[in-house]
Amino acid sequence: MATLFRRQRRHRWASATLMAALATTLALVTGGSSALAGVADTAPSTPSSTVTTTAATVSDSASTGTSDGAASRAPDGASGGIAPALSCADLGSEDLASAVPGVPFEITSATGMAAGSNTLGAWAACDVKGVIAPQIHFEIRLPETGWQGDYLQLGCGGLCGSVNTGSAPASAGCVPLTDGAFAVASSDEGHYQGGGLFSTDPTLRADFGYQSDHLLVQTAKAVVKAYYGRPAGHAYFDGCSQGGHQALTEAQRYPTDFDGVVAGAPANNFTALNTFSHAWTAQSVFLDGGPATITTADLAPLHTAVLKGCGATDGIIADPLSCTWDPGAIKCRAGQASTAADYCLTEDQVTTVRRIYGGPTDEHGRLLYPGYQLRGSEPNWAGIIVPATADGTTGDMNFVRETIRYQVYDSPRPALTYKDVEFTEASYKRIMRAGEGMYDATDPDLRAFKAAGGKLILWHGLGDQHIPAVGTMAYYRAVQKATGSVATTEDFARLFLLPGVAHCGGGQGPNSFDALTALVDWVTEGRAPDSLPTESVDGSGNVTAARPVYPFPYVAENTTGGPADEADSYRPVRSAAEANLALRWLGSFRSGYETVGNWVDGRWVVTKGKA
Repeated sequence: MATLFRRQRRHRWASATLMAALATTLALVTGGSSALAGVADTAPSTPSSTVTTTAATVSDSASTGTSDGAASRAPDGASGGIAPALSCADLGSEDLASAVPGVPFEITSATGMAAGSNTLGAWAACDVKGVIAPQIHFEIRLPETGWQGDYLQLGCGGLCGSVNTGSAPASAGCVPLTDGAFAVASSDEGHYQGGGLFSTDPTLRADFGYQSDHLLVQTAKAVVKAYYGRPAGHAYFDGCSQGGHQALTEAQRYPTDFDGVVAGAPANNFTALNTFSHAWTAQSVFLDGGPATITTADLAPLHTAVLKGCGATDGIIADPLSCTWDPGAIKCRAGQASTAADYCLTEDQVTTVRRIYGGPTDEHGRLLYPGYQLRGSEPNWAGIIVPATADGTTGDMNFVRETIRYQVYDSPRPALTYKDVEFTEASYKRIMRAGEGMYDATDPDLRAFKAAGGKLILWHGLGDQHIPAVGTMAYYRAVQKATGSVATTEDFARLFLLPGVAHCGGGQGPNSFDALTALVDWVTEGRAPDSLPTESVDGSGNVTAARPVYPFPYVAENTTGGPADEADSYRPVRSAAEANLALRWLGSFRSGYETVGNWVDGRWVVTKGKA
């Protein structure tokens, strides 16, 4: 079934390409535009071949609505799309230094990229590389044929430090991407190493924190216009992890930059995540600074116990927020030794696992980060939360080190480690005051983005071992409150949670899906996604399982008794745990915390503001 969907998507996009000129003419004659579909506060539609295909396909008609006056997906007559107005070599010699006032940049190279060398799809491109002052390195892939007038900007991961134009998250089977419908760009966010040392420079800190993507989208649009002789139409952003953080930063601070945004597993609560959240799990695993209480060898039997305790019969917990299984249920009896056949936890191990499930708290029991690891995520802890050996290291230890040493304070503190993070109200206020204004993207007021016609697809794996999905649920509920109602929010923003899926993919649940095409449909056709089809795909490309995911707070449950690996077995069921999520958190999602930095008379001055 899922394989059929992919074939159908490709056929429909081909039809859209062939009919684009006719559709443009009809739109001009009728003056038509796609109105947003009204969204009631009711359950999503049940899955069917119509619903699931609609959520991830592009209509046969082309849209003429654009963000800057250019016709989107309107080729110059033939199926080859919009042809370049310059050769790639000529573009490389263009002087575009003053093309964007206030954004000095230069192209350092423009070379042909063969279709066989393009990891995004089988389309030849003019591969443009350049620099935005002072040192934001970027790359733009401009299709030589097939361009449909749209622009796609990609985020990066971790602390960035490299340019990622080679792959787009949440875009499996996205025909517009693989066929070259987008001009695609990305940057290194202003530095070229993956650690936090760059943050000791205030300009580079601001570039990473909030402004590099805003500068890139202006630069890339100028390059696109020079190459094709016409501006790009719709602009989209797609990112996961730090890329999800970038996506939300754009929607919050620069609401007119993009028409549609995909934000996956966003690290938007950046400061608390990379200090309190990661330090808490590290200190929980290495209790009192000693050897690790649990290692990767414990994860499989622990997970088996969790699945049983949460009543999961197919290996995936559909609604982990509703499961309250306690690790004390498998605490070793007096004199009992844990074995493969009869696995149990020591008292210290029970303490460790409880703390991981509980999240970082201060002396009054209040969360210092709005999230915690969900039950069912255990296999994904390997290497990030839990070391391979008792004296090993973890990713969480490293994440904290870079942030606490170089990113939070005004001057470097290179001796600090995860052991130095204190879980107190005073420590929280000190660290958040120093970092959140420049780094975080937690403002829930997206009304300006909505007013500009923007559409947002948030997604998160419920088995995420790096950024707890609970934080994204809490942020989305704050957006609903700031927007005014659930229905008003769903008109422009929807959250999808993927059971069993780890950080930005992988894990135990179906993790291959196409949110990018669903976003394009929403922007150009006004069709909000009622579900997203997800698949598990093996190394040979065969679909081994499929299930839909529904907008928050609905989960996919097998209410039909059908095969667990078939999408048609599932129906949307409202999760009371998700709908009623309430956190006792020391922080808050609010407006007005943002800061910007500028050089004034030779001094770096930080003031309140978004841009």
